[in-house]
Amino acid sequence: MKRLLSIFATLALLTAGHALADHHGLNHPPAGFSALFNGKDLEGWFGHGTKDPRTLWAMSAEELAAHHTKTMEDVNQHWSVKDGILVNDGQGLYLTTRKDYGDFELLLEYKTVAKADSGIYLRGVPQVQIWDPTEEAKFGIGADKGSGGLWNNPAGSPGKDPSKRMDKPFGDWNKFRIKMIGERVTIDFNDERVVDNVVMHNYFGKKDGTPMFPKGPIQLQTHGGEISWRNVFIREIGSEEANNHLSSNGFTSLFDGMSLDQWQGAVDNYEVVNGNIRCKQGKGGNLLTKDEYENFVFRFEYKLPPGGNNGVAVRAPLKGDTAWEAFEIQILDDNHEKYAKLKDYQYHGSIYGLVPAKRGYNRPVGEWNYQEIEANGSHIKVTVNGTVIVDADVSKIDRSKVAKLPKGVDRTKGYVGFAGHSDPVEFRNVSIKRLP
Repeated sequence: MKRLLSIFATLALLTAGHALADHHGLNHPPAGFSALFNGKDLEGWFGHGTKDPRTLWAMSAEELAAHHTKTMEDVNQHWSVKDGILVNDGQGLYLTTRKDYGDFELLLEYKTVAKADSGIYLRGVPQVQIWDPTEEAKFGIGADKGSGGLWNNPAGSPGKDPSKRMDKPFGDWNKFRIKMIGERVTIDFNDERVVDNVVMHNYFGKKDGTPMFPKGPIQLQTHGGEISWRNVFIREIGSEEANNHLSSNGFTSLFDGMSLDQWQGAVDNYEVVNGNIRCKQGKGGNLLTKDEYENFVFRFEYKLPPGGNNGVAVRAPLKGDTAWEAFEIQILDDNHEKYAKLKDYQYHGSIYGLVPAKRGYNRPVGEWNYQEIEANGSHIKVTVNGTVIVDADVSKIDRSKVAKLPKGVDRTKGYVGFAGHSDPVEFRNVSIKRLP
């Protein structure tokens, strides 16, 4: 009996030891989240610095695997795991997720030391700033305003500095909740909203005008002093949630989900299927609003079939080809092989024939996308899934270089709608708002 009691006592101690090894519940993600740091090792990470992530995406699978292996030599010199805490000595490459993320919600906690200067890179782009807010030598570049701002946004732009200084004293744990949808970022720092739905500028797009990348890694930047991390969790945001977040009030609905009574034009070439507008296969033509609009914001969601092609008519007349009698914003599965030889002004979101859009912001075929078109005088802005891909003044285009100028490019008033091209492209949540 004594031997059995001894065995039970030993098992109890082992169980208690296991509980202690669990580090009091650290690194267990809340519902809907997954752990980026497992509390034990550096699985799922590699080393990278402040370098354009497009260099990673240009690598072959073999090159990328070799890069991961090589950079871990540096990582293992400067990063360690102790009692469920991820610790960096303030030097070396930044810990970088092997997986790229699009829209997400990120939770994490950190604590640091005096004179530390760190940050969190979103989609491989710097950065949500982490300061020593007491370091007077850096007050001139914003340290006194505290952590949590989008420090690489241009001076004076929204979100560059946090709205409030919320850093805790050294030795205490700080916590972030960061939500990113499209190019917009919301940051709660120690339970205070310090950045609210602000466009994050692409540090690596300064020269070529590339907006925030649609996907990229999460990076934990470290330099200037020791920093510790724990409870690093992420939740990927799906298209439905993202689209709901991007929409807002103040718009007039143009579709009730049941009929096309609010539309005119090629009504017979469209149908309502499962509460969505769908262009009939092999049909097309212009489905236009019953009212004319001058300045407006037009919002809708769209779903493309493989190779799908459609368009948005801007200030169109009732008759004629909207791409030339007015002008058209392209809707296209431009990754399809049949569009391999498109001109740059034919890709999705482009002002057809006039202004090329930035590429790569459509979601995979079959998913719902969110699009917004703002026409304010001659200024046209196109936003896809939360990222601006066209921002142009059509009155300032060098028209001598335009192969075929749309006759209606200078129209100031007209109808808005969809220009079908025989493919079953679908639309829903269609609304509009007049601008002054």
